[in-house]
Amino acid sequence: MIGGSVRAGIVAVVLVLVCGWAMPQESSSSGAIAGDLLDSSGKPVSGAEILLAGVVEQHAVSNASGEFRFPGLAPGHYRVTASTPAAGNASTSIDVVAGVTARVQLRLEPAPAAVPKGNGSAGLAQAMQFADDPHFTVAGITDWTAAGGHGSDANLRTSEALTRETVELQSDDPWSTNRCSEDEAALRAAVVRQSGSFEARHCLGILYLRNGHYADAAASLESAYKLKPSDSENEYALARACEKAGNSDKAHEHLQKLSAREKPGDLHRLAGEVDESLGDPVDAVNEFAQAVRMDPSEQNYFAWGSELLYHRAVWQARDVFEQGVKAWPRSARMVTALGASLFAGALYDDAAERLCQAATLEPDNAEPYLFMGRIEVAVPHPLPCVEQKLAEFHQRNPGNALADYYYAMALWKQHQVSANASADQQITTLLQQAVAADPRCGEAWLELGNLQAQSGHYASSISLYSRATDAMPQLSEAWYRLGVAYDRTGQRDKAREAFAQHDRIEKEQAAAVEAQRRAIKQFVISSNGSGAPGPNR
Repeated sequence: MIGGSVRAGIVAVVLVLVCGWAMPQESSSSGAIAGDLLDSSGKPVSGAEILLAGVVEQHAVSNASGEFRFPGLAPGHYRVTASTPAAGNASTSIDVVAGVTARVQLRLEPAPAAVPKGNGSAGLAQAMQFADDPHFTVAGITDWTAAGGHGSDANLRTSEALTRETVELQSDDPWSTNRCSEDEAALRAAVVRQSGSFEARHCLGILYLRNGHYADAAASLESAYKLKPSDSENEYALARACEKAGNSDKAHEHLQKLSAREKPGDLHRLAGEVDESLGDPVDAVNEFAQAVRMDPSEQNYFAWGSELLYHRAVWQARDVFEQGVKAWPRSARMVTALGASLFAGALYDDAAERLCQAATLEPDNAEPYLFMGRIEVAVPHPLPCVEQKLAEFHQRNPGNALADYYYAMALWKQHQVSANASADQQITTLLQQAVAADPRCGEAWLELGNLQAQSGHYASSISLYSRATDAMPQLSEAWYRLGVAYDRTGQRDKAREAFAQHDRIEKEQAAAVEAQRRAIKQFVISSNGSGAPGPNR
């Protein structure tokens, strides 16, 4: 593999001491977090930014004694992150209980030397670092434990969905992991059934390569190459398979062909894509970083940032996308990706502003509007600039159900704050337009039902909630609201059935989300104090 230089970094080691003690100034319905920030020698660190993310977001700065405090917090799960340019970052999660102040101590420690990757080792990583900002080290991978950083699991799920959609913005260069099944029998059947299928042969070769069946991989990838010799990712994977199978001459021949038509930076990006498809994300991210060093193209920046974001290195992805935006300020997808990374870090207003910027850059590109619509629905407060942009999206796309729905939700969010009763009819009209444009828009049916229930018209809401469940049977909230409406109208048996459906769907979806999260390895990040708000989350 073509790798970068290896240097030692600084990792934030977090020592957490949590205890509850009553504070007379806290109300019985709220709690607080108080803490101390120390350097590696135990001395207080002053002037450091402390970020609180969770049910609410707050910022604080440590005082001369290294102390900081977040008062008046609603009970729930929070993440406390300290950022210091000189000593690195520290982060921890904590639960807040009503009437109690939880105490934390954050300590910054030097990192041990990074362990270089040995030949054939999948678990140990060659660390990555570079001379120019942003500065950080990808030191390895770990299982998903608790992604954290959001006030609700719904927000976290929205973040994960936006991350997947961000990766898919690489439409010109799809990842093998996204386009390939892992079912060998199905792929072999597809090869037989579709004798001229490049895709089936390529994916079967990738599967063989991942599983160490190098001769089979080379044969399958070679047959795919004959069908589509212009596909650089397939040819790079073929070179890897030939090398592993002991045919170094053939591997060299394909690498020479690639070198003749690809820039050096693009070769590193190809290497990264193949590494990711083979289940080696640390080598992949190192290759993407090297691609940017050799050729800071928009595509290489985007591939690098997307890889970091996909593996939950949220702050490092933000840093890379910020650098990408500086280098390519007219790239709407780069700005969109930066917005997605900011949302993943619970910086909701900043995320909205970036998505509005992306929409301004490419007004006819639907992606920034769809992203901002998703986060507007997810967060608890109206977001800056979003209502205006979604109004423009609605005006530009008559008959588009999502344009109608997201604009309605932005107005509703603002209406809840301003108590402007004149907005009710406009919201209703927009939602009716959404379901007229697409009767499968279950979310719009749900919100129409909510409008009726909000006015106490539970009988009228039942048919609307039923349309929502018909349109989207897995929309669990629609089943719950339907159960409430049945209960309020005295239909107890039907209410129990609707609640049982809600509980079943919630359980199934939670299991599916958990499995999906477990399948994505998180990067273990060390920081040398670049100023990022925290380590991977």
